[in-house]
Amino acid sequence: MISAVVLAAEEGAEAASHLPIPPLAFGLLAFGGLVALLLVTYAFRSVGTRH
Repeated sequence: MISAVVLAAEEGAEAASHLPIPPLAFGLLAFGGLVALLLVTYAFRSVGTRH
């Protein structure tokens, strides 16, 4: 009985750990997104001094 519960829990945890892309890709996408936001912020750095 207990071993069936443990086996079911392990299968559930294994099914939840499948990622659509590799973990490194998540980091690279996050880094790229943050760099893009940094560039957008940098592009508008002197807007406040024009007025």
